[in-house]
Amino acid sequence: MVLTLIEHEAGVPEESSLEMLTLARDVADQLDAPVEAVAFGEEAAGVADSVGEFGVEVLHVVDHPELDGYAPAGQAASVEQLLSEVGAEAVFAPGSERGHEVLAHVAARLNLPMAANCLEVDTGDAYEVTRQRWGGTLLEHARLSGEIKLLTAAENELSVEPAAEPAEPAVETVDPELSETDLRVSLARVEESDEEGIPLGEARVVVGGGRGVGSAEDFDKLEELAELLDAALGSSRAAVNEGWRSHDDQIGQTGAKISPHLYIPCGISGAVQHMVGCKGAENILAINTDPEAAIVDRADYAVLADLHEVVPALNEALRERQ
Repeated sequence: MVLTLIEHEAGVPEESSLEMLTLARDVADQLDAPVEAVAFGEEAAGVADSVGEFGVEVLHVVDHPELDGYAPAGQAASVEQLLSEVGAEAVFAPGSERGHEVLAHVAARLNLPMAANCLEVDTGDAYEVTRQRWGGTLLEHARLSGEIKLLTAAENELSVEPAAEPAEPAVETVDPELSETDLRVSLARVEESDEEGIPLGEARVVVGGGRGVGSAEDFDKLEELAELLDAALGSSRAAVNEGWRSHDDQIGQTGAKISPHLYIPCGISGAVQHMVGCKGAENILAINTDPEAAIVDRADYAVLADLHEVVPALNEALRERQ
């Protein structure tokens, strides 16, 4: 059996969990084994229909009042206890911050290795995995050992493909025994961001600004462009360091990872750390005065001109078209 950890919001699975389910089902098909899932929280049972579309046959719902929020060690302890009861050939988690953290706790508790950010898995004689390293700038081919294989699926890198034959999962309740230590770290509260607009990670079009924008005031031109394109507005780390934009807007290795249909970086040099954040973009249209800039080399299209001339002209053309 292949066990999968499902993240959800009010009973709706996160996209990263569906990506992970697609990879986990591929492994289960190689093993000729069923796929089961585990979810936490009082609304966890609501994911049953969604995960059933991906071939999940059993949904284990962890019923514990202290796990309605997020408690990584407590969730890991629950998974460990579940594994002792049902067993598993492999355990998959989404490649999100929470998925990585919970499965790392599981690995520590079971004294097993874990392969993070996997793109492909070949079970064969031994598990051979292709996974991302160094923020996605390097692909590693490795063998994974361990009585139970622990893996996370790279986020925003895998397609979401429902099963050819959907299932109707049986829902079973799990009542774990947790200690005070298991619950020492937990989510106390959630505060909604006051940021308006489309979240960077969900936007189909993203406009980005870097040091070449020149000032916080000059980002007004990019804000207008983003509004006209119904796009999200992001920035490079340089613009954040200058105090022109908040960290929430940062695209890169230490910021948001984006995968839009179109990314328009303006005045961004294209440092490796930034490219890690935008490598999922299907198309890149760079606006830059430097033909030698790394972003121009990596772009699908480039406008070699001053963004302060190009962006206002583009805004005017878009307004006229609308």
